[in-house]
Amino acid sequence: MEKFGKSQPVKRVEDPRFVTGRGGYVDDIAPEGALHGYFLRSNIAHGEIKSIDLTAAREAAGVHLAISNDDLLEGGLTGGLAATLQKNRDGERSANPRHPILAEGRVRFVGQPVVLIVAETLAQARDAAELVELEIEELPAQMALEKGEVDIHPEAPGNLGVDWAEGDGDTVKAAIAGAAHKVSAHIVDSRCMVNAMEPRGCYAEWDGTRLHLSFGGQGVWGAKGNLVKLFELAEENVRVTHPDVGGGFGMKAKTYPEYVAVCFAAKQLAEPVRWIADRTESMLSDNGARDLEHDVEMGFDENFKLTGYHVKTRYNLGAHNSGFGQMIQTYLFARVCGGVYDLQNIYLEAEGYYTNTAQTDAYRGAGRPEAIFCLERSMDFAARELGVDPWELRRRNFIPKDAFPYTSFSGEHYDVGDFQRLLDVAEEKAGRAGFAERRAESEKQGKLRGLGLCYYIESILGDPSESAEVEFLEDGTVNIYVGTQSNGQGHETVHAQFLSDQTGIPTEAIRVIQGDSDRIAKGGGTGGSRSVTTQSNATLATVDVITAAFKTFLAEVMEVDESKITFDDESFRVEGSNAAPTMLDVAEWAREKGRADLLKHKATAKLPGRSYPNGAHVAEVEVDPDTGKVDLVRYTVVDDFGNLINPMLAEGQVHGGVVQGAGQVLMERVAFDEDGQLLTATFMDYAMPRASDMPFVSFTSEPVPSTANPMGMKGCGEAGTVGSMAAVNNAVADALYDRGVRDADMPFTPNRVWAMLNHAEAAE
Repeated sequence: MEKFGKSQPVKRVEDPRFVTGRGGYVDDIAPEGALHGYFLRSNIAHGEIKSIDLTAAREAAGVHLAISNDDLLEGGLTGGLAATLQKNRDGERSANPRHPILAEGRVRFVGQPVVLIVAETLAQARDAAELVELEIEELPAQMALEKGEVDIHPEAPGNLGVDWAEGDGDTVKAAIAGAAHKVSAHIVDSRCMVNAMEPRGCYAEWDGTRLHLSFGGQGVWGAKGNLVKLFELAEENVRVTHPDVGGGFGMKAKTYPEYVAVCFAAKQLAEPVRWIADRTESMLSDNGARDLEHDVEMGFDENFKLTGYHVKTRYNLGAHNSGFGQMIQTYLFARVCGGVYDLQNIYLEAEGYYTNTAQTDAYRGAGRPEAIFCLERSMDFAARELGVDPWELRRRNFIPKDAFPYTSFSGEHYDVGDFQRLLDVAEEKAGRAGFAERRAESEKQGKLRGLGLCYYIESILGDPSESAEVEFLEDGTVNIYVGTQSNGQGHETVHAQFLSDQTGIPTEAIRVIQGDSDRIAKGGGTGGSRSVTTQSNATLATVDVITAAFKTFLAEVMEVDESKITFDDESFRVEGSNAAPTMLDVAEWAREKGRADLLKHKATAKLPGRSYPNGAHVAEVEVDPDTGKVDLVRYTVVDDFGNLINPMLAEGQVHGGVVQGAGQVLMERVAFDEDGQLLTATFMDYAMPRASDMPFVSFTSEPVPSTANPMGMKGCGEAGTVGSMAAVNNAVADALYDRGVRDADMPFTPNRVWAMLNHAEAAE
């Protein structure tokens, strides 16, 4: 029997309740009789608040509370939202303007919360919001990724919030200047919206001493720390919980201002208050994603080996610093900026600009998709410019198998890798040998066909430490308390399956407990594809603790030497005896003998290193030149995720990630006008990928087990998006190339593709 996971495709145990509408999401479980919150949001992107009159709103039917920023300050809530800051290239701290809970002095994006109304019904709260007299003197909206004429924040002259660099610029520039071949490219990574199926929402309660916030998030401990600080409460007087969460993708990882304002209202009223966003509210105020552009220079020697890589990035911070907004296109981008290529001469520069748009922050991959997209688009562009087969160019630059362990430019310690083998498998699985025939057939139909490759690698991020606690219950079932948080990934299945694999406890007897700061003292939450590797490592450590304690107990009960007792992942064996008690048997004996100390076990474990999932994505598209419509007709993935606990769930994660990446590239277009008004604030205007837009996704696992954790695993939650963006974009660029299109930048909506083709034709 395999020690670390049996790799069985177990169906998700949580799915029956989800697909039958029995999930317990935050808007389902709010306390009965809770008051309803509604936020009046700015309809102006940039302006000075001259006055806010809440008199009529406060007198409206059913209204219990109407508050603006002044009321928060008067009530003692004087702090703002915190963010992780990146240091500038000169070593000084980057800009850190105040991020208020409700708009303070100015409004800085359309959708910013200005007033909170709390009423007995949502309709009453909405009606009261229309009675608020809000006077705003409009200022010019700053929308460009360049130094603006009007400062959004005094702390950031010209709206430049971050000016960062990593690497030896002089050395890299000299290497490129002296290279046998030089290539320059401009790469656009357009803005997109996350659009989790469940909008953001929360409810809050105050019992006179303790504050309880429940919201759909990705970890309770960050929010708890923020609330302790903002409300100046003792840690034991703040409880944060997550119920079922309908999608997170990084967007739900942070503490949003609405949650804090709802907590304030509940505390002021001593009554529970609930709030849930509608879809347009979400589109206006959720963290945006990506929204950056790169100027790239690459140098190659006479054999087309990379000698230098210089990236200058301009990226959108939005109106304020978000939780990790400054870090994504700097520190996180740098983790995998060299991809799978044997290259140390890298120079990264990044300028982060404030604009009058909603903040940008993490979205599935957070920095790694952006870095791989930039690199793999550049490699494809370079191959065309140099007249080299794009697959061959990658092969010539791969880190060779015998070079591992390999330390990358940014200090990442790639432990293992076999990139050549995986690419060979991908070439076969994608049917590359038959592509020319398929292209010819498309041409007969008047269509353009393109093939795109991306070979990605990602670095698993987040806290490498995690805890697990296992509790044996009187009814013969087991609770496992975990510090990660499911947003729909199947954690209830995979965490129970892993514990079952290591202990023999039936999965149906295991219940996964998550998302409650009262029941789980500390955890790292979910993000950076960390959940399975860190949580399984902690579970493994806890199983060791249980096994050791149970061996000692059995030795006492059976009056044998402890060294004669072994455990084979299903039952204990006693040398010279036919006895084979299971863990549940031993727990029951311990209970009968009054040994409550043996019924609960906990351990914390830290991964010795990160894991680096990698693989090849191959996309094939067909373009109708008459309409500009792009169809994704074939998609192949060959991934190295190391050892898998549940291949079915891993494949599901890849499918979801591929769809999100392909959706951004093919159809998701965020549009603002020059005044900062969002023109794509409903699904009538913002296209999302549907099942009919996607082909069958071929998934093949080619594991090279990681040496950085005892399970040999590599996280897989974000890999689908990391690989799919460049693969799909490269496929469209390939299809359009022979028609003269050179600047093939996403999103490839029909109108934009049609315009590209017509512009190229007119230029001939």
